[in-house]
Amino acid sequence: MRILRIAQKLYPDTVGGGPYHVHALSRDQAAMGHDVTVGTIRADDPLPATEERDGYTIRRFPAVASPLGNAISPSLIRFLRYSAEFDVVHAHSHLYASTVAAAINRSISDTPLAITNHGLYSQSAPRVVFEWYLRTVGRLAFQAADTVFCYTAVDRDRLRTRGVTSPINVIANGIDTTRFAPNSSTTIDCETAAPTILFVGRLVDGKRPESVINALPSIRSAVPDARVVICGDGPLRSELSARAVELSVDDAVAFRGTVPYDEMPAIYRSADVLVLPSEMEGLPRTVLESLATETPVVTSDLPQLTDIVDGVGRTIPTGDSAALADVVIELLTDDHLRERFGKRGRERVTEQFEWTDTVRKTTSVLEQLTNR
Repeated sequence: MRILRIAQKLYPDTVGGGPYHVHALSRDQAAMGHDVTVGTIRADDPLPATEERDGYTIRRFPAVASPLGNAISPSLIRFLRYSAEFDVVHAHSHLYASTVAAAINRSISDTPLAITNHGLYSQSAPRVVFEWYLRTVGRLAFQAADTVFCYTAVDRDRLRTRGVTSPINVIANGIDTTRFAPNSSTTIDCETAAPTILFVGRLVDGKRPESVINALPSIRSAVPDARVVICGDGPLRSELSARAVELSVDDAVAFRGTVPYDEMPAIYRSADVLVLPSEMEGLPRTVLESLATETPVVTSDLPQLTDIVDGVGRTIPTGDSAALADVVIELLTDDHLRERFGKRGRERVTEQFEWTDTVRKTTSVLEQLTNR
C-alpha cells in the first residue's frame, strides 16, 4: 500500500504527542512493508527537503505564514496534486491548513482520504474561535474524508453533534508499553527522594500549567519537601517562573524544558504523580505513558478522560487549584493508594492502549479504503 501522510508537524523535527504519533505510525507501517511518504512543514531551515528515515520518506515544505501557529505552505498544497500516485492519503488534525487542503484536493482526486482527529480544539486560541471553526471549515474537512479516526467515543459523538456524517472509526491512541514500563533500572538526574509532582506538556493557557504552581504552597503545607518538575516549553515559561517566585516556591520548581522522548520513561518513573489540569485535550499520550510506568495521574474531569482515570488516579474541575492540591496531597501521603493506582493503571493501559493494536487497526482501515 502506498500511503501519503499529511502532517504539519513530525517528530523529531517537532516534539509532542501528535508529531510522535505520525512518526511512529509511519515507521511501523513501513516496517510492515508499506510505502510511506510524509508531507510536512519544514520546522528548521537546515533540514533537508527530502529525507529517507526510519524506513519512510519525508518531504518537507516551507511555510509562508503561520497565523495562530497554523503554518500555510503553498508548495505542500501543490504537492497534493500528486496524490493520484498513492493508494490512500492520511491527513492528521483538522486544525491545520494542510489537512484542509487535503480535504479540498479529495474533491478532484480519486485517492481516498482518511483524517485523524487528534483533539477537537487547539490550545493556541480561545475555544469560541475553534467552536466556530468546527461548525464551518473543520466540519467540511471531516465531511470530505472517506473515513475519520477518533481516539475516543466521546470525540466521535462530538463530531456527530456537529453534523459530521462521514464514517468514523474509534481507535485508541496507544503507546509502547515495553518502552514505558515500571521495571527499568534507567536513572535520570532529576531523581530524588523528595515527593515529585510531574507536569508534561506545552506551557500554554489551554494546558493550565499555572494551576500546578498555584497549588504548590498548599501541597507543601502538608508535604513540606514536595517539588514540581515541569517538562515542556512555551510562551508561559517566564510567567510561571515569576509566579513561583511570587508564591515563594521557586526553590521547589524545576523547569526542564523540552526533554528528548527517549528520556521520558525514566522521567515518569522518577515521579510520584503526574498532573494534567488541561482545559482541552484529545487523548493525551502523557496520561497513558505515566500510567504505563505505574505513576498515578491527576487530570481535569474532561469526559474522554474520566473513564480512563477512574480507579487509577483522580480527576478535578478544570482550573481548581484547591482541588488539585487536595488530591495530590492524598496521593503523596498514601503509599498504598499510589501503589494500588499504579498497578491498576499499568493493567488498564496494557489491556486497552497497546500501540501495536493502534497500528494494526489503523492500517486495516486504510487497506479497506484502498480495496473499496
